[in-house]
Amino acid sequence: MASTRILVFAGSLRRDSLNHALAVAAARGAASAEITELRLRDYPLPLYDEEIEEADGLPDNCLKLKDIFRTHHGLIVGCPEYNSAITGVMKNAIDWVSRPRDGEGPLECFEGKVVGLVAASPGGLGGIRGLPTVRRIFGHIRSIVLPEQFSLPNAADAFDDAGGLKSDDHRKAAEKVGRRVAEVAAAVGVATA
Repeated sequence: MASTRILVFAGSLRRDSLNHALAVAAARGAASAEITELRLRDYPLPLYDEEIEEADGLPDNCLKLKDIFRTHHGLIVGCPEYNSAITGVMKNAIDWVSRPRDGEGPLECFEGKVVGLVAASPGGLGGIRGLPTVRRIFGHIRSIVLPEQFSLPNAADAFDDAGGLKSDDHRKAAEKVGRRVAEVAAAVGVATA
């Protein structure tokens, strides 16, 4: 199999997203894989509306995202917690990317993808309350969601100036998620187009 490709992104539009920083830190554990960082802010989408799809087809940014997701074997996802749940921007991106284009199978962009979840929050719980919802969504769209996950409390003070985690324990826990995504994705041998 060719090099294992891992897509790293967060469900946040913030330029200095703590969850994006944590997902990138986790990806350092996937040193054997080819890593692609994605920022959802670079692919703005309207709120999912089937009437938009029926009238105009899938938006250009949706098609771009579908191409990116389809060609990766695994995902490392930074999961901000908004009111104890998934963010609207992440859910909207998943909803659009899950829509099939002509000639594409159902959920082709997610089926069999190996997913590792991390969450960061300035609060004491580290975003842990939102992870079950994210886990359930990816599981229902035929992804392989790993049991390993990491949530980082007090995240506003957890990173150094270079974007690395200050604590060795935090760094090891985050990188374990990334390493497992790469290992399992390579073992599963997910076929891509």
